Amino acid sequence: MEKEFISNSVEETFFIAKEIENCLCVGDVLVLSGDLGAGKTTFTKCLAKCLGVKEEITSPTFTFVNEYFSGKYPLYHFDMYRVEDEEEALEIGVLDYFKARDKQQGLCIIEWAENIKNLLPQHKKIIIEKIDANSRKFIFRG
Repeated sequence: MEKEFISNSVEETFFIAKEIENCLCVGDVLVLSGDLGAGKTTFTKCLAKCLGVKEEITSPTFTFVNEYFSGKYPLYHFDMYRVEDEEEALEIGVLDYFKARDKQQGLCIIEWAENIKNLLPQHKKIIIEKIDANSRKFIFRG
C-alpha cells in the first residue's frame, strides 16, 4: 500500500500522522527517510501526540534512542545519523528493540535507517520530501 500526502504546516502534518497511525500496529518498525531538515523529528512529534505520548519528544541524535512509555504503547525513537557502522548499532541493542526481547513491545521509529539497512526487519516507510520552507510531501509505504 502506498499513500501520498502534502503538508503545508505542522497542524497538517499532525493530521497526516493521525492517518498513518491507523496503519500502524504494536511491534511495527517505521523508517523515516529524508534529507537533513526534511521534518523527520517533527513527524515523530506529531505521531507521538497521536499515540498519547505525554513526554516532550526530542531528537535522539546523541543518545541514539529515546524511549517513551506514556502513550497507547511504548514508542522507541531512533536516530542512526551518527552511527559509525552496523556493529555500533548492534552494541546499542537495536535488535533487542526490533524483537522486543528485553523491552516492552512497541513502535520503533528510525531516522537515518539507511545507516543500518542490513539490520532492519520487515518495516514500513515514510519518505519525506521538502517542497519549500513550509511544505512537505509524505510518501507512506506500508
